[in-house]
Amino acid sequence: MSTLDVSATGAAADAVAAHVPVLVSDGVAGRLFAQDHTLWGEAAEDEAAERLSWTGLPRSSRPLLGEVAALKAALEDVGYDRVVLCGMGGSSLAPEVICATAGVPIVVLDSSDPDVVRGALTDLERTVVVVSSKSGSTVETDSQRRAFVHAFEEAGLDPTTRLVVVTDPGSPLDEQARADGYRVVNADPAVGGRYSALTAFGLVPSGLAGADVEGLLDDAEAVADLLAADDEANPALRLGAAMAGTSPLRDKLVLVDAGTENVGFPAWAEQLIAESTGKEGTGILPVVAVGSEPTSMYADGTVARLLASDADDEPASGAPSVVTVAGPLGAQLLLWEAATAVAGRLLGINPFDQPDVESAKAAARDLLGQGMDDADAPVFTDGAVEVRALGGDWLGGTHTLATALDDLLAQLDGQHGYVAVMAYLDREGDADLENVARDLFDRTGRPVTFGWGPRFLHSTGQYHKGGPATGVYVQVTATPAEDLAVPGRDFTFGQFIAAQAGGDAAVLAEHGRPVLRLHLTDHDAGLAQVRDLLGQGGA
Repeated sequence: MSTLDVSATGAAADAVAAHVPVLVSDGVAGRLFAQDHTLWGEAAEDEAAERLSWTGLPRSSRPLLGEVAALKAALEDVGYDRVVLCGMGGSSLAPEVICATAGVPIVVLDSSDPDVVRGALTDLERTVVVVSSKSGSTVETDSQRRAFVHAFEEAGLDPTTRLVVVTDPGSPLDEQARADGYRVVNADPAVGGRYSALTAFGLVPSGLAGADVEGLLDDAEAVADLLAADDEANPALRLGAAMAGTSPLRDKLVLVDAGTENVGFPAWAEQLIAESTGKEGTGILPVVAVGSEPTSMYADGTVARLLASDADDEPASGAPSVVTVAGPLGAQLLLWEAATAVAGRLLGINPFDQPDVESAKAAARDLLGQGMDDADAPVFTDGAVEVRALGGDWLGGTHTLATALDDLLAQLDGQHGYVAVMAYLDREGDADLENVARDLFDRTGRPVTFGWGPRFLHSTGQYHKGGPATGVYVQVTATPAEDLAVPGRDFTFGQFIAAQAGGDAAVLAEHGRPVLRLHLTDHDAGLAQVRDLLGQGGA
């Protein structure tokens, strides 16, 4: 198999045949890699003009290799063997995949849950922390940074020797960190967060953790000319057409790990695709398959099978629309970025903005300002679960968890709808909750996504609000075992994550999306109820 391989069958193959010749005729690949900001229409030109440097990263990021090596050598004085990454969305998902694929450990802290944050504040004497924020103003990351600085100081350790900042030049974080004596690495400001895997955001934490970041760039550079070629064999044009060119549009893309060596890759691709395309009432909803490959597929879905680079065959999926992708990690990062940009052109949207992400942030800020004691009372309580219903008058008169879920699923469009489960819990300690996605798919026959809050707010959260109004939403929150203060701020982590969940639900409701909010008053007992509810079905 070649370095990159993209093949398609069924409706996806028809889309490739219909659109790739036109894309080649229009010179889309060459223009993309020449950073032509006019590819997505006049409305997108200003944003695109500032967001296309990612096309040249396999070469332009080379100076970072020496910088990472020097940084790693300087940090050896503290004797670290544990790297913690504080970051959200594009700042965390790529390093997580890079390190998992390389088989090197990294602790990714992308939660506001006080129990999760407290769990990361351990083994400080052998820890180096990377704080990553493009804007320098991400509240989650700033709060995590404050917590680590305070913890280092309490332990008698100099935080300036153990904390590295990655941010855009001139950001508030850049200026403050330099003034305070911290080590700072600047990223390319002309690259958006979800396209930043091969910038300092991906390379610095991964390199400090021990991943071969030079090999990552080598693999990407090896395919850069191929992806820039205006040729019908171009894998990016083929993948972009398969994603967004089916007729009628199959707007659900089911990401299946079919043996790929790129560990956790679907979670990275999920953010890239959802946040890039989910806007203006359209978009491609990425659905990360849980467990084995689905044996049936909804009519509006395409299966993306991720194979190992050295796979000898491509077993038939049986689905009516399939795209198969294989290649090493560095090559695939660049491939999917280019394909998503192509998909944006086919959909007629700007793949580089995220207009609906800010709305949930603003709502969370409003809730924090009001005080969380003003939260709406539950409609009813069943055992250790409080139930709230937002986004319309859809909740029936009987008050049990099972009937509430039945009422929510009754709002589901059987032809185009999807179910989103959003859990503001510990994604390690409560990881098996993800399995309910497969159970709900089996029950409804419709796509089911699962997101860990608040990290999904920087990912599928954009699609939830800006994409087609076809989703129904289950939100799960919990009372923390113990709250944790955010040093120097007038709110706690517990208050912050509650505001994030409440703000997101409120914005979904404002968009007319039905939301079933399930709050666990007792974590273990409530979680058992929710697992049973979502895993076994309704009344």
